[in-house]
Amino acid sequence: MFDVDVNKIDEKQAKKILASLAMEIKFHDQQYHQKDNPQITDSQYDKLRKLNDAIEKKFPNLVRSDSPSKTVGYSVKKGFKKIKHSVPMLSLDNAFNNSDIYDFIDKVKRYLRITGDIEIWSEPKIDGLSASIRYEKGKMVYAVTRGDGYTGEDITENIKTISDIPHKLQGDFPDIIEIRGEVYMNKSDFIKLNQKHEKSGGKIFANPRNAAAGSLRLLDPNITANRSLKFFAYGWGFTNEDFAVTMNMANQKLKKWGFITTPMSKKNDNAKSIIEHYEQINLQRSKIDFDIDGVVHKINDLNLQERLGFVSRSPRWAIAQKFPAEQAITVLKEISIQVGRTGVLTPVANLEPINIGGVIVSRATLHNADEIKRLGVQNGDTVIVQRAGDVIPQIVSVIMDKRSKNSTEFVFPSLCPECNSPVIKKGNDVALRCSGGSYCPAQAIQSLIHFVSRNAFDIEGFGSKYIQQFYKDGIVKQFADIFKIKNHKEKILKKEGWAELSLNNLITEIDKKRTVSLDRFIFALGIRQIGRETAKTLAKNYKTFDNFQKNIIQASDKEIDNNSYKELVSIDGMGDIAVQDLINYFVENNEKISDLVLELDIQEYQINTTKSMISDKTIVFTGTLTKMKRDEAKTLAEKLGAKISSSISKKTDFLICGENAGSKAKKAKDLGVSILTEQEFINIEEKAFRGKKTAPKNNPDDKKDKQEKKDSEQISLF
Repeated sequence: MFDVDVNKIDEKQAKKILASLAMEIKFHDQQYHQKDNPQITDSQYDKLRKLNDAIEKKFPNLVRSDSPSKTVGYSVKKGFKKIKHSVPMLSLDNAFNNSDIYDFIDKVKRYLRITGDIEIWSEPKIDGLSASIRYEKGKMVYAVTRGDGYTGEDITENIKTISDIPHKLQGDFPDIIEIRGEVYMNKSDFIKLNQKHEKSGGKIFANPRNAAAGSLRLLDPNITANRSLKFFAYGWGFTNEDFAVTMNMANQKLKKWGFITTPMSKKNDNAKSIIEHYEQINLQRSKIDFDIDGVVHKINDLNLQERLGFVSRSPRWAIAQKFPAEQAITVLKEISIQVGRTGVLTPVANLEPINIGGVIVSRATLHNADEIKRLGVQNGDTVIVQRAGDVIPQIVSVIMDKRSKNSTEFVFPSLCPECNSPVIKKGNDVALRCSGGSYCPAQAIQSLIHFVSRNAFDIEGFGSKYIQQFYKDGIVKQFADIFKIKNHKEKILKKEGWAELSLNNLITEIDKKRTVSLDRFIFALGIRQIGRETAKTLAKNYKTFDNFQKNIIQASDKEIDNNSYKELVSIDGMGDIAVQDLINYFVENNEKISDLVLELDIQEYQINTTKSMISDKTIVFTGTLTKMKRDEAKTLAEKLGAKISSSISKKTDFLICGENAGSKAKKAKDLGVSILTEQEFINIEEKAFRGKKTAPKNNPDDKKDKQEKKDSEQISLF
């Protein structure tokens, strides 16, 4: 993990760390939200997010186009229809101690410019899968997962199998409303499911959350119906009319419509009351039959919520206070090494199986050599293990007085265990890497698996099992070989598990993917530090593969005044390290890329934007923006068709200046670049989007439920 003192890093170091964080967090978002297979604990993930936010706060000019601060969740899973959320399903900021709660309350008061106590609605944070269910005229229309926060998976038929969820609302309700809540599985049902699967040879789930998520996202709703899923309603998305003025009142309405709401929810009057409520729930946590990983605190008054609004990926009016991790003691049998796609060597702790919070734990990641050194852990040690956030285990510490005479120090290999190539460490990179590149079987196989994955070429039915098999048999060694599989039909059909029909289906699926967009192609190559958003940014700037490749080749030439290199570095989200990785990849894999391109039709990148005076223009932001955040401004500029750069040059068309603009404004004047104020930029947006905003307005209801005060004093016990 990252061990960084934000106060001690300079801009160059910050840029490099942000690039690494963007890649790391994106990977873990995919593992958690899309694959239901988290690789790190909640607390470790939260630390990554917190570090990213702290660096962006100190260096706002370095906020990347693919910054984690702009993202929620992950894209939808293959096999499900996509549905766009009418109102985004965003995430929440986290509180890790009582002082964070006091800070949250103080920030809200400062923002609203109010004094005195403020009412807070507090409810248990259920550890399940978020879902949004749309009702029209009281009848269920569809249900959708969170997805990436903006587009989710259509799970309507699966949701209909959950008895807690009404197909038709009761009583008085808005004509259109999207009910939001959490699908979960009781611990007792989780244990029964795993026992059943163990007997039948089925999948064993790591915890109730994974079981619930996996069950809800099955393509066969008949199987989902037998998984004993449940649902707590806690909020709403789009509605065509207001139906409450407080969270407390809204909670009562949800119950009247037929939903089960989160138990032990309560209105609190101040920070002290909030903390007492949190501690009360934490004490009962082990006695209840479903997992909760914290308490969510929301401003009770809905009008105040509207005034507070949102910042980036989360609302200003809510915060999630996390519970401390559950811990247990076990023995670390041995440390082994896994080699990833980019050559990173990751140490894994193989443990004596131990029950932590109802889940059997047998493995934990140790991240890197520095983490092993920090912990001082050895093979055979007795260790304290915790499931922070009730997900993936981590080793907290070694119990030194229980160290056995047989414990042995783990020596990080100097040669790759997969290909025997030297292990190297580049610059300040905390990771050790195999230098074998595509020569290393582990890297080659992982690269091929990445290439066919859903966000890359998305070749359905071509899983890791087949990649490994074909690699071992010499059928697929590089990307282009995937599109030549039909040349090996006879050899494949001799293998166990293959028949004419299944092989023809795979070949058909592969042939469908010969036409690919430029951004998917770039991402599929698996180049270090080039994630999905960076791939899109590159595609936007270069439009065609020929133009993209030509500029990279020119950028690699150190003998000339390299404008192509300068252009690459200036692209928002890039930088010297990312550009060098990109150039090195194309230089080292030139033949492999050329063979692949012959098999494909790489489409020109199409940008879906609104026409404006900055469409197809290169713009740079500088100074402090007062009316919106820098990342919001960049997103808006991209919607208006602009290309974002991080530095001023002769190719810059506009400089958008906030307060304290500094040297970029002077350079722009010297180069004759047009300069716009923040307000002038906003005027461009208003002109471009005028007449296009059709969202219905809410009609405020000033009446409060007479029962509200009485209801707010009740605590629903388990």
